[in-house]
Amino acid sequence: MSHVTFPEIRIGDPIRYESVAVFPLFAGGESAVEYLLSDEGIGSGTVTVEEVSEGGSVPDLLVENKGDVRVLFLEGEQLIGAKQNRILNTSVLIAAKSKTKIPVSCVEAGRWSYKSRHFGSGGTHSSHELHRLLKMSVSASMRESGSHMSDQGKVWAEVARQQKSLGARSATGAMSDTFEQYKERVAGFQDKVKYVDGATGVAVAIGKTVVSVEMFDKPATCQKVWNRLLSGFVLDALEAKTDEAQANAAEVQAMLTTTNGMTWEKAEAVGEGGEYRAESGADVHASALTFKESPVHLSVVMAG
Repeated sequence: MSHVTFPEIRIGDPIRYESVAVFPLFAGGESAVEYLLSDEGIGSGTVTVEEVSEGGSVPDLLVENKGDVRVLFLEGEQLIGAKQNRILNTSVLIAAKSKTKIPVSCVEAGRWSYKSRHFGSGGTHSSHELHRLLKMSVSASMRESGSHMSDQGKVWAEVARQQKSLGARSATGAMSDTFEQYKERVAGFQDKVKYVDGATGVAVAIGKTVVSVEMFDKPATCQKVWNRLLSGFVLDALEAKTDEAQANAAEVQAMLTTTNGMTWEKAEAVGEGGEYRAESGADVHASALTFKESPVHLSVVMAG
């Protein structure tokens, strides 16, 4: 499959919060792929995430799925614990009754000691600029070496830059501390920007620019990840200058049209299913996780 297309999408009315506009996206039908989300699996005890060895390895973690159903981890989601906090480098479907090594990036530069044996779900997602750097560097790594490695130095630099910009304090340079210090603002955003019934995806704009589109294979997944997925945009909103110019549905449609026109290249998926990646110039980077040729998660980021 050299071409991944979004399904026919209806763009909903935007929900605006300061400089951020959130557009619910609606698509007909849903896939029959059965899976739990990572936080559900971890919470139920059927899924454990730990360091790959006693000594650990910064760019890898080990997931064991003892359950009878596959588990979906999403690109950019944060895992908390073990020797240092990490984020997922790409979306991964973990098979039932399996152990899989997953590619991650560190978002806590100043700790390399056990806080716990297993990781928990952080309940948060990378802010937009971090997500963009992550996807761009992983796509470059896939082209050059076939690996899902990120540019770890740029990840650390962006976490540190945003902490300085927001006046956040962390003894270990942990992204989780930024979220903790702004948890009331995150809660306020989540209270105002609530999931819209039936939405299978979301587009987010900062000022006039649409910077992110995330689509899922079913409304239930979109509803479950809504708050987590949007959490990082609270940090973006805090950093952004108030701008009277705001995006509308035409800008969202333009980004969807750009995405549909890109050439997708097949990449080696980490777990089950297939992975595809695409770019448009230097500014638009996309990835897709599929299962039996049905898209499970489509993700596009654009420079703000």
